[in-house]
Amino acid sequence: MSPASEPVVPSSGWGVAHLMLRALPGEGSGTGIQGALRAFGQAAPENQVRAFSVLGGRADFGLMLVAPDLHHLDIAVKGVTSGPVEVVYSYLSITEESEYRATEDDERARLIELGEDDIEAKVADWRERIAHYRELRVHPDLPVRRLLCFYPMSKRREGDDNWYALTFDERRTLMMGHGTLGRTFAGRVTQLITGSAGLDDWEWGVTLFSDDLAALKEIVYEMRFDEVSARFGTFGPFFVGLIMDPTAVLERSGLV
Repeated sequence: MSPASEPVVPSSGWGVAHLMLRALPGEGSGTGIQGALRAFGQAAPENQVRAFSVLGGRADFGLMLVAPDLHHLDIAVKGVTSGPVEVVYSYLSITEESEYRATEDDERARLIELGEDDIEAKVADWRERIAHYRELRVHPDLPVRRLLCFYPMSKRREGDDNWYALTFDERRTLMMGHGTLGRTFAGRVTQLITGSAGLDDWEWGVTLFSDDLAALKEIVYEMRFDEVSARFGTFGPFFVGLIMDPTAVLERSGLV
């Protein structure tokens, strides 16, 4: 096996690439792009694609690619970008588990404060749910929704608003409150936060899935009032698109 074909799999998490593309139908068809995406999906059962037609004209279409083997990710990206397209924006990140997760003691204390009974049974139920949630953060099964919103973000490091000057406990307390607010959108919005510190120009990539454009706007708006965003959040460009089959996306973009 040549070095170029030996799997390159992160010790934790899977590679993620977001591509925002401008179609150039006068320079050829999207047949090669279709083939690259088909080969990517067949290369490993964990490989996943979400194709979307970008709303608003910032790009024509976008792709979110997830793969454990970075060779698969690289081959797919190069196969897509060798087609009649111009890369408007690209982003590399990795799936990861949050370092600010709640502990069993946190959940037990919360249940006691609420005056719940059967505390240990409920903690056991919580333990099972959180294990499933953490597994999906690292090894996601991308949801099937109608809309996708992607944006990168970083934590601010300016004067008194330096996130990294806070203690871990301070950061953890703030993030747990931030997560509680986010969970009020459960059922309306599903989010996947991927890490990119040292991999791209921002520290995290945020991908939101929903069936409702208003819900995407509301969750970002509401969470900006939370201290984590209001004091410490810096945001990059936003891309929103209609999720479709890759062939339908290419057809709408004039490449099929």
